[in-house]
Amino acid sequence: MQKTRLNYFQKQVEAYISTSLIGPWKRRSLGLISLLLGYYMGSNITVYFLQKVGQRPIVVLCMVLIIELFIRLRTFVRRNPWPLHWLVIDNIRIGSIYSVVLEAFKLGS
Repeated sequence: MQKTRLNYFQKQVEAYISTSLIGPWKRRSLGLISLLLGYYMGSNITVYFLQKVGQRPIVVLCMVLIIELFIRLRTFVRRNPWPLHWLVIDNIRIGSIYSVVLEAFKLGS
């Protein structure tokens, strides 16, 4: 294989997926549970705060700020393999992003 940016990107995606899906049962089960928990929290929190606040842009802005905070905190930890608590936080973040994007597609916006 030649050293291209696409090849490098594919190796990074493969490494991330393998850390959350390959390993001891404790790591795999916590990865999957946290991903589903993130989806559940993302779909319910946006609906709850949308009813409380009443303005969609404010709710989405707060959620984006929280997600960006997690991303900024994650850049300080660069160990291989990831510590278990960072794997859980990252999977919750991915699940919540997926739920918000899926909700946007359902609403057609």
